[in-house]
Amino acid sequence: MNVSLNETKVVLVLLLLLVIITGCTTTKPVSSNGVDSNGNQPQNTPPATESFNVTPPPEVTDKPSNPPAKYDPAWPDRTVKSANGHLVNSCVQNELRDKATTLTTSDGVYLSALVLGSGTRGVLLAHEQGYNICSFLDMGTELAEKGYLVVIPEYRNHGASQKTNEDNEPIDRDADAALSELKRLGAEKVFLAGASCGGTTAIIAGDRQELPIEGLIILSSPAQCGPHDAIPSVKEIKSPSLFIFSPGDYGGAIEKHVRQLYQASGATDKELIVNDSGYHGTDMYHKGEQGDLLKSQLIEFIVQAFEKS
Repeated sequence: MNVSLNETKVVLVLLLLLVIITGCTTTKPVSSNGVDSNGNQPQNTPPATESFNVTPPPEVTDKPSNPPAKYDPAWPDRTVKSANGHLVNSCVQNELRDKATTLTTSDGVYLSALVLGSGTRGVLLAHEQGYNICSFLDMGTELAEKGYLVVIPEYRNHGASQKTNEDNEPIDRDADAALSELKRLGAEKVFLAGASCGGTTAIIAGDRQELPIEGLIILSSPAQCGPHDAIPSVKEIKSPSLFIFSPGDYGGAIEKHVRQLYQASGATDKELIVNDSGYHGTDMYHKGEQGDLLKSQLIEFIVQAFEKS
């Protein structure tokens, strides 16, 4: 078939018009955020595939923080105010003081506390009587870095928490307040850890709150602390449990108490550890020769307990 030059030109023009009309032009480069090189958002951007290893952003709670409160701290010479107005123990490093909050117990006592990390896996760290919020601070920061939501309360008549005219008998309410804060901030399950009477009250408060208990760590805790008897409550805790004491602590009295808790424990996955450091509570890992090893063991126990759930 013979085609003239003019006919060829006409065909070429028609083909060019067809390309323009149908939009079959060269594709513009698209940036990683789905915006083309002219800044226009594509109307039909395909969904991102799951083949990329994208680290999810850290979980952030949308719950408002507790307001500061005015009260007389138990140890005013060791109390400072955070940038947000909360009272906090001066033992807390400057960079962590903005993590301070104020809890209110069911009987109206104000407690200084630290909230570290975020997420739905909550951890309560309850210090022994006569000590302070920093007893568990190193362990708390490590757990927060591993993705856990940690609350460390400072019990009444201690540190930057409120000084009361009463004794420490209602300290179980301090543990209640800390567990309530974990739930308020989004925890869906909790791990209980405490030293000395902090452990006793953690058992009691943990048993009567609503969140599932993922595990328990007891460091030198008496079965009975004042009017608080942890035996009935520890029978109800079925999750992995670790009980630790050092021989000779309080003349052997602590060993007797910890063994009672261990024997009464309702957990099938439980372990009794005899620590030969000679120290009490968190001092077993702060001052003992094998302290770093013990602390790593405690953290690993918490991690594994959550993984088993």
